[in-house]
Amino acid sequence: MRLDINLASQPYEDARQFWMRWGAAVGGVALLTLILLTLDVTGWINARRDRAAIAEKEAMIADRDRLRAEAERILNLPQNRTTRDESQFLNELIERKAFSWTRVLENLEKVMPPRVHLESISPQLDEDNQLGLKMTVAGDSRDRALELARRMEESRRFAQTRVETGTYQQSTTGDTERFDIVAIYIPEPIPAAAPKAEIPPKTVEKPKTAAPKGTRH
Repeated sequence: MRLDINLASQPYEDARQFWMRWGAAVGGVALLTLILLTLDVTGWINARRDRAAIAEKEAMIADRDRLRAEAERILNLPQNRTTRDESQFLNELIERKAFSWTRVLENLEKVMPPRVHLESISPQLDEDNQLGLKMTVAGDSRDRALELARRMEESRRFAQTRVETGTYQQSTTGDTERFDIVAIYIPEPIPAAAPKAEIPPKTVEKPKTAAPKGTRH
C-alpha cells in the first residue's frame, strides 16, 4: 500500500499573481498621489500669482485714493473753493448734457421684463461724478424686480444695479409689489461730428481795363 504525504510546512501560493495585483494597486495609488500633488503645486502657484496681482491692484487703488485725498485737500482750501465750485458746476453741466431721457427710457424698455412697469425715475450725480439713477418700479413679484436688475446689469448701459427696498401694496391692477432700484447709467458715446467740407475760396476776377486809345497827331 502506497501513501502520498505532503511534507511542506506552508501551503503553495502563487507569488507572481499576488505581486501583480498588489503592484497594480500600489501603482494606481502612486499615480493618483502624483496627480493630486501636481494639482496642489499648480494651485499654490496660481494662488501666489493671484495674490501678487491683487496686491498690485490694491497698491494702485491706495495710490489713487492718496492722490484723490490730496487733490480734495487742496481744493478745499479757502483760496481754492471758488475754483472747486466752478469745476463741480462745469462737470455737472457736462454730465447733464450727456443725459438724455429718451435714451434712458429706450434702454430701459429693452431690458424691462413682462408685468413690470416704471413708476418714477430721477438722475443724480454721485461723489465720483457718475450719473446715477434711482427708479421705482411696480410688478406682481420680487422675482420680476430681480430679473430687471439682472438684465440691466448684463446690458452695456447700466452698472452696479441693485434692488434697495421693496414694499407690498394692494392694487386692482395686479401690481402688488413696489421696488426701489438704483444703478449707474453709462451714456452712449456721443458720435464725433463729421468734419466740415472745406469750401474753396472764390476766385475774384479782376475787372478788365480798357486798352488805351491811340493819341492822334
